[in-house]
Amino acid sequence: MSRGPSLPRGVRLASAGRPPSPLGRLLWRVALAIALIAFVAIGTYLTRDGYRDAAGDSVSLLDSFYYATVSVTTTGYGDVVPLSDGARLFTTLVVTPVRILFLILVVGTTVELLTSQTLTALRIERWRRRLRDHVIVCGYGTKGRAAATAMVGGRKVPKERVVIVERSPVAAQEAARAGYNTVTGDATRSVALEEAEVASARTVIICTADDESAALITLTVRALNRDAVIVAPAREEENADLLRQAGASSVVLTAGAAGRLLGLSSHHPYAITVLEDLMTLGHGLDLVEREPEPDEIGPSGRPRGDAPIVAVHRDGRLLRFDDPAAHELRAGDRLVCLASVKA
Repeated sequence: MSRGPSLPRGVRLASAGRPPSPLGRLLWRVALAIALIAFVAIGTYLTRDGYRDAAGDSVSLLDSFYYATVSVTTTGYGDVVPLSDGARLFTTLVVTPVRILFLILVVGTTVELLTSQTLTALRIERWRRRLRDHVIVCGYGTKGRAAATAMVGGRKVPKERVVIVERSPVAAQEAARAGYNTVTGDATRSVALEEAEVASARTVIICTADDESAALITLTVRALNRDAVIVAPAREEENADLLRQAGASSVVLTAGAAGRLLGLSSHHPYAITVLEDLMTLGHGLDLVEREPEPDEIGPSGRPRGDAPIVAVHRDGRLLRFDDPAAHELRAGDRLVCLASVKA
């Protein structure tokens, strides 16, 4: 799909801090231009005895502002002219430099605005051309922030390969300040997902508050990318199968999982501590996936001892560590291992 050179409105590249407001810069320059005109007008009024208008009358305060306006802006009707040497000197040494400064201010503002938009558009186009096998997080609320942090901190995914799609401009700006590239738009609409280059994404994590939005996003993503891994949440257990039918690769029961953790904590508080450690990726205990090494495959294979295997994914089934079939590893298996991450 080809794109023109126009600046996409919804894309915001990562920024380390709050960028200066273009409107604020423009207002500051307008105020400076007005101050220059006022400076020339006051100077003209103070030397008004050396000026005359076209009728030969003396110059009033209003005439001074009029003369300053037409002189600084290079309009120059010539109906107010300097006659004395002092007035000519003031025009030469003060009005002319101010006129040049005013022109630099106006032209500089125009060039800066055009250059800034062009550079931003070029940056976004270059970013899009390089964006492949990235991760899209739909939503930057509590779940979205936690998911992005887990991807970056625990799985060592570079921030520049994480794209946040967020409907709220405030939340999108917060994500940009956190270092993520963002698209401001509704993830249930294909336009926002196309801005995030969903067709070339590796993983899409859906972090919505309701199952209806999650299902619609899942259908939209799967229509645009048949191979992406889609992780979707479900508040209601009966909606999990619907999300899988819509194309979700994995469904997380958010409300049910929280309830089970609450129930478990009442009887096994130390087990909950271990689970919290497992869910805090990047340090302590982590669950990691890997493929078996060649010397681990077959009846004589010996699994590595540094990361115990807790489950084996084989042919669409998950074999637990206590299943005899999981003791003999095969090529193509995916091993889920318990690893210790040192800070």
